[in-house]
Amino acid sequence: MTTTSLEVCYDFPFFMQEELEEIFNAHEKTSFQKGDFILEEGKTANEYYILDSGLARSFVNDFNGNEVTTHFFVENEVIIEVLSMFQRVPSQENIICITDCECWKLDYDTFQELFHKIPNLREWGRLWMSKELFAYKQRSVEMFTLSATKRYLNLLEQKSKVVQFAPLKQIASYLGVTDTSLSRIRKELVSHPKKN
Repeated sequence: MTTTSLEVCYDFPFFMQEELEEIFNAHEKTSFQKGDFILEEGKTANEYYILDSGLARSFVNDFNGNEVTTHFFVENEVIIEVLSMFQRVPSQENIICITDCECWKLDYDTFQELFHKIPNLREWGRLWMSKELFAYKQRSVEMFTLSATKRYLNLLEQKSKVVQFAPLKQIASYLGVTDTSLSRIRKELVSHPKKN
């Protein structure tokens, strides 16, 4: 495992080299196998991870007991359940590995120490949170304003690994469509690529 994912994740112009080194050194290498839970519903998140390689997803169970994918995590992204970690409450979501995953882990207590010690980490955190909030808002608006085909094409463009490795059912639930609809969309894109 390299530190590239840490460098990408903590890419913030105001960090000094010694601050970055301290932050990087606080992370611990950790591995998960395909099917491992990173976080289970009902448990409180005590760490976050930076994904070095692999693919993971978060999901909830709807009122009928069906799994609904809420997010896909790809390389260089932070795997976190923000509400559980920072409000210290049990998670409503599950986070599970779709493939084998290599990660860098930072536990809650260490993060708190660094957060109070390094002002630039607080600034980085604010910037990260605002980007995430923007992305979630954008996604919620697109669920109503874009066609299912366009949402699928956006996912393909932004996170192609998801389309490569995630099962159809998980992608369909993330896009808010049925498996059958997604199969039809994929077939149409293959037979008429120029139309979209």
